[in-house]
Amino acid sequence: MRFLIVDDSSTMRRIIINTLNKLGYKEFHEAGNGREGVDKLATTAVDMVITDWNMPEMSGIDFIKAVRANEATKALPVLMVTTNAAEDDIKEALRAGVNNYVVKPFTPDTIKDKIQAALKA
Repeated sequence: MRFLIVDDSSTMRRIIINTLNKLGYKEFHEAGNGREGVDKLATTAVDMVITDWNMPEMSGIDFIKAVRANEATKALPVLMVTTNAAEDDIKEALRAGVNNYVVKPFTPDTIKDKIQAALKA
């Protein structure tokens, strides 16, 4: 599995990558915001996107909408990992097209379960 990790925090990208490594995943690409994520998807094949919500230049929600609007990436599984935990936020993310939603902080088991659920969706 190849992942694109989109988060403006390099520390959070590293935490997610370390978590995925523990789960046996080894191939990752990174982007610091949604705009970089869109550019990366145009040139890099991935199997799943993990994105934050709150980022400069292009939010995670706008990034997901861009992914869903692109014929080449519209079916790509997207997992949102964020501190936004309000029910309205989760509903907005689902409307935008996320396959699953993880609230920070998270455990490796949570990430594993959400990835498996997103892949089945």
